[in-house]
Parts: sequence; C-alpha cells; structure tokens
Amino acid sequence: MSIGNIVDDVKQHNSTCSKVESEKTRMASALDTALSNAVLRHLRVPQTGPSLELLDALVAGYVRTVPWESAFRIVRRARTNQTEDCPRWPEQFWQDALERGGGGTCFESNYAFFALLRSLGFHGYLTINDMGESIGCHTAIVIELDGARWLVDVGLPLHVPLPLTGATAQREGPLHTYTVQPEAGNRYTITRDRHGSPYCFTLVDTPVDDADYRGATINDYGPDGLFLNRVIVSKIIDERLWRFNSDEKPLHLQRFDGETRVDLPLDGDPSLAIGDRFGMDVATVREALSLVDVR
Repeated sequence: MSIGNIVDDVKQHNSTCSKVESEKTRMASALDTALSNAVLRHLRVPQTGPSLELLDALVAGYVRTVPWESAFRIVRRARTNQTEDCPRWPEQFWQDALERGGGGTCFESNYAFFALLRSLGFHGYLTINDMGESIGCHTAIVIELDGARWLVDVGLPLHVPLPLTGATAQREGPLHTYTVQPEAGNRYTITRDRHGSPYCFTLVDTPVDDADYRGATINDYGPDGLFLNRVIVSKIIDERLWRFNSDEKPLHLQRFDGETRVDLPLDGDPSLAIGDRFGMDVATVREALSLVDVR
C-alpha cells in the first residue's frame, strides 16, 4: 500500500473517530528553541513545518543517533537518594544525548521525544501500554497530523511512524515491516516481521495526562523498575542493528545481518568497545557495568 493510500485511510477513519487531547496532556512540556535547534542539528534534520515527512525524518534520525540503552538510568539510580529525583526529564535527557551520547528506555525517551515534537508544532498525546501480561510497562506517542493519527515510539523503538486506522495497516521500515491490528476497546496490536519476537506491544489508545505520565516515570525507578539490573544498548548503525546485553556471557557485541545474528567477542575493558561502537560516554558505561557486577 502506498503512503498516499495509508494517509487517506487514516484520515477517513479519524474523521469519525477523533481523539481530543485533555487540557493536562496539552500542557506537557516542550523544549525551548535553543535546545530544540541543537537536537535537530544532532539528529541531522532540517527544521520545517509539521508534516509526515518531518516526522519520518525525526524518527529516522533518532533511531540512528540516540541509543536505546539502560546504562545512564542505572548510574542515575545509583547516584540519587530519592526515587522522585531520579528521572531525567526532557532537558536533561537531551543534554545527556548531546554531550555524552546517552539515550534511555521508553518512559524517558518517549517523553523527551514528545517534548521535541511539541516544540516543532506537532500535536498529540502520550500513552502507557501493555506487553502481553505486563500491564502499563511501555509507553508511546500518538501524533495527530492533518486529520490523521500516527503511532510514534522511539522507546522500543519503532523505526517509522505507523498509521492508526479502523483497519489493519502495514508500513515498511528499514529493518522490518510493521503491522497495526485494531482490537476492541481502543487497542491495537503492533507486530513486526523479520524478528525473533514478532509481537511488539499492545497500544492502549487513551491519552495519559502529564502528571500521571511523570508519576509512572518516577515509579519506573522504583523497586519494580525495568532495566535497572542489566546494561542493554541497541542502535541502528550503518543500517544494521547492533546490540549489547550484559546478561549474555561471555560479553560480546551483537550485529544483525538481516535475520542472522553475529556475535563479536569483547576482550579487555568492554566499556571501551561499547562506548566506541554506540558513541556513548565510556565512564558512564564503565560505572553502569560495575553497578550490575559484570565479571
């Protein structure tokens, strides 16, 4: 299906099924102009008015520049006494990305990306979603654009925005073809091909206001928080997915050539190779590895 046909289907569906942002959701923070411009330069995306082309470019730039990673949150948790002080809100998240090659997991990364989108004139809302039996564990963004709605998720990440319509829709990304399957109760099942785990998550298409989202982000640093006990990093590099997982021994980098995984052993100080491969601050990676007691 062409992108033009997808857009027409999205608009037709949303003309009868429009989502209206709550006042609290619309009050979610936006980046200031100086930081927004710095982020655009970092992502190598020229500033234009809100459009699907710009949204595509922003997601493409993000997944090739900002890693999905847990090292920065592990270090942040260890250095911070009070749980409520742990989250790296958008300004700090982006400063970490600009200055030290940091990234994050879904709560912080999608919140930061939404702040960027808002600063560029996009409108939409945040969602908190399910992964199988894990309820409320994953976040995403819905963007409303020219009468259409698009699912954006740099916290998994999805490598392209996906159309939300009243029917099954597909869109090709650089590594996978994604399928959006509508379900009952404002839910959508998101899947991908050419992956060992085709199921991505179940979108719960209900706006979450800013205070509730921030509260959930704080809770994600609590005792039940995710990805605080292992260092995981992944990013698209030279159009291939690269990954590291400290739970997999002996330590190695993973490169995916299509559906074929290639393991590259790490000798010596692993933080040096990880920092170099993913463009991350070596000291932060080293501290995170020590905190999860990698041997």
